[in-house]
Amino acid sequence: MKAKKTKTALKAANEPYNPGTDFNPDWISEIKINQSGVERRAGTLKNRRSLKKEWQAAWLLKAISCIDLTSLSGEDTPGRIKRLCAKAASPVRNDIIEDLGVSSLKLTTGAVCVYHVMVETAVEALKGTGIPVAAVSTGFPACMAPLETRLREIELSIAAGAEEIDIVISRRNVLCEDWPALYEEIQAYRSACGDAHMKTIISTGELATLNNVAKASMVCMMAGADFIKTSTGMESSNANLQVSLVMMRAIRRYNELTAYRVGFKPAGGISTAKDAIQYLVMIKEELGDSWLNPEMFRFGASSLLGDIERQLEHHLTSCYSASHRHALV
Repeated sequence: MKAKKTKTALKAANEPYNPGTDFNPDWISEIKINQSGVERRAGTLKNRRSLKKEWQAAWLLKAISCIDLTSLSGEDTPGRIKRLCAKAASPVRNDIIEDLGVSSLKLTTGAVCVYHVMVETAVEALKGTGIPVAAVSTGFPACMAPLETRLREIELSIAAGAEEIDIVISRRNVLCEDWPALYEEIQAYRSACGDAHMKTIISTGELATLNNVAKASMVCMMAGADFIKTSTGMESSNANLQVSLVMMRAIRRYNELTAYRVGFKPAGGISTAKDAIQYLVMIKEELGDSWLNPEMFRFGASSLLGDIERQLEHHLTSCYSASHRHALV
């Protein structure tokens, strides 16, 4: 199966980009998920000993670099988003960074994720930092707006300076097993995104089965998703190790079939340093070291950064500080 060629497929080889493939129903029909096997495999991560001391600190610094620092609230104001961007550019207190001896890393988060109306504010606040702005789009979170409106929203966010677009799928296409319709929808989003990186939210908590999660992941990758993402963060069930394992295996299978690499973003409910390390370990074991970077892996999170900073301070002082000392905004 030959991949469709686009101008962005000619990017430098070290830049992740998935040009997609023609729709192939055989790749979908071959998917059969063993739920008990998934549960056993995910359970092994929770039962292991946790990383300690400098190894834990190193993994937590890696986690920070992979965070899409997010604010998606009706209470968002320009001032709040500017403070969020300041935290993204300097995610850990300077005294902690200096005591850890990692000033040379010039650590930042992977991106800042906001609603469209806050894109220009975030772009201006992040000028000169190299941190991209990601905009949620396409009728986020329910995807119930007309297609023309959803596509226009993508175009407006890119015009405002967003370099990444987090789109949501129409869950009804998955629940009705209308895979060609889902493929066409994601292709339309891909076209509207142009050179912007497209992260596709499949809303795992609303897809009913792990088979649906795997099939939706495969269809979205065939249609050109650069990342597949678990959740909007607003479903009743968001990211967990089981759905993440299924999505990682789908990414691995797609890579075997096409040689294209697709990134992964768990989002919603990931709030502790321990959670972050479990996901990083799973990425390393399931996809390999080449996925352990912000170009191929992101956390969609808001409160996670505060707990990681708190754990890093504990590593240095052996004392836990109050959570309010590590506020985001």
